[in-house]
Amino acid sequence: MSAAAGRVVAGRYELSTLLGQGGMGQVWTAYDQRLDRRVAVKLLRPDKVAGQDAEELRRRFVRECRVTAQVDHPGLVTVHDAGSEGEELFLVMQYIDGADLSGHLAERTPYPWQWAVAVAAQLCAVLSAVHAVPIVHRDLKPRNVMVKQDGTVTVLDLGIASVMDTDTTRLTHTGTPIGSPAYMAPEQAMGGAVGPYTDLYALGVVLHELLSGDVPFSGSTALGVLHRHLYEPPLPVRRIRPEVPEALEALVLRLLAKDPQHRPASAQEVYEQLEPLLPARGTPTGAALDPTRPFLRPHAPWPYRARTPAPQPAPATPVIETAGNTDIAHAVDEVKRLLGEGRITQAVDILGAILPAAAEQHGEHSPVVRTLRKQYAATLLDDGQYRRALPELRRLADERAAEAGQADPQALRFRYEVAQCLEQLGEPAAALAEYRAVLPYYENQYVAAGGPELAHDVRRRIGHLLLALGDRGAAHDTLARLLHDVERTHGPGHPLGAEIRRTLQWLGQVRG
Repeated sequence: MSAAAGRVVAGRYELSTLLGQGGMGQVWTAYDQRLDRRVAVKLLRPDKVAGQDAEELRRRFVRECRVTAQVDHPGLVTVHDAGSEGEELFLVMQYIDGADLSGHLAERTPYPWQWAVAVAAQLCAVLSAVHAVPIVHRDLKPRNVMVKQDGTVTVLDLGIASVMDTDTTRLTHTGTPIGSPAYMAPEQAMGGAVGPYTDLYALGVVLHELLSGDVPFSGSTALGVLHRHLYEPPLPVRRIRPEVPEALEALVLRLLAKDPQHRPASAQEVYEQLEPLLPARGTPTGAALDPTRPFLRPHAPWPYRARTPAPQPAPATPVIETAGNTDIAHAVDEVKRLLGEGRITQAVDILGAILPAAAEQHGEHSPVVRTLRKQYAATLLDDGQYRRALPELRRLADERAAEAGQADPQALRFRYEVAQCLEQLGEPAAALAEYRAVLPYYENQYVAAGGPELAHDVRRRIGHLLLALGDRGAAHDTLARLLHDVERTHGPGHPLGAEIRRTLQWLGQVRG
């Protein structure tokens, strides 16, 4: 890592103090020379991630930064800028004045259980907003949570874990999963598909640690820790802290369920269960870093820090242009230009606005509207807006299948993308059903254009989803048969075969 104090990143951010570093990068305090403010700068070295292509990581990094920038929540650190410089990727974030949750816990043992509830409730609010996008944090842990001076909690590193990961959890060259073993859900440890349920398990680990003073599963090796996550029940926290309410202990045990389907259904459900345990409105102690304060006096100014706000100009009324008979072609040209410049979010908004007008002018089933709808769905998918893309793709799949049959390559491609959306939205059972439905068409080579590659990809995804659903035997059989077919088609050195072999090796280790 070539960073040093005084270095200016991107011609603007002057590095000041090194806050921390790891195998993949460093975090610095810095000064934004243009706006004269303190910021935090994270520097990442994609070439340090074993087994992954640096250029692919750069592309995914920019995409993830764009997706995470869509999440507007006060409990999530604000991203100011992102890009690359030389061999490094950089991420410029809001500087948080506070303490990370790990240090906060270390200085306050035992941690008041009311504080633990307040922290968890705030984390639920953040996760609910994040999962709605949908994004899975994948690496929720005390080091990635900051407690600010006013007691509010801020989550860091959203999207970073998924940049260093793939669409499903990738194993390192040593055969162990990327992430923090102490906070890793069983399905993530097994290399299975991750979803919101994965973050809820990590939330359970954090809550257990705050209440008991230690993580539920520890060990001298990563393999030992992950084996305990998979097979050992957690110690109920009331055995260590009898004063903890029974309802809170029961919630922690539900969050730490091995099977994702036995965990709470959502972060909002967890919040609803925490709400009766939150402190009633009242007078806070006045101490800094008290996470109950936002509930005691919601939105109250921090003592001695209240300022009379300067008068603000009235907001401008947004101008919304609708596509009429003469400007659809112009709008399409504008979309092409924006996509060429990588301005995907803006292109999505224009496509969504012109579709109704185009349908009124040309007819819902006209070639013009069909082409626009395909572009809209593809752009939503590329922008990570899976919730909005899903109904568009389902509609396209149904219309194409009705016209050309279920085995039509385009209809199957739409259904494959429907399954991808369901997987990203944290619906593994529904995604598994979709992948299984399209697989026979690919395997029977009805789709010559796809060759064996799409069939192999669908089978790999099925294996990872089976792992996420806890069916390890079926996952092992699925992946073992896939490995045999990949090696028969491509030879033993193919990257997909190497990845599957690592997963099977890891699966065999933790099963043993």
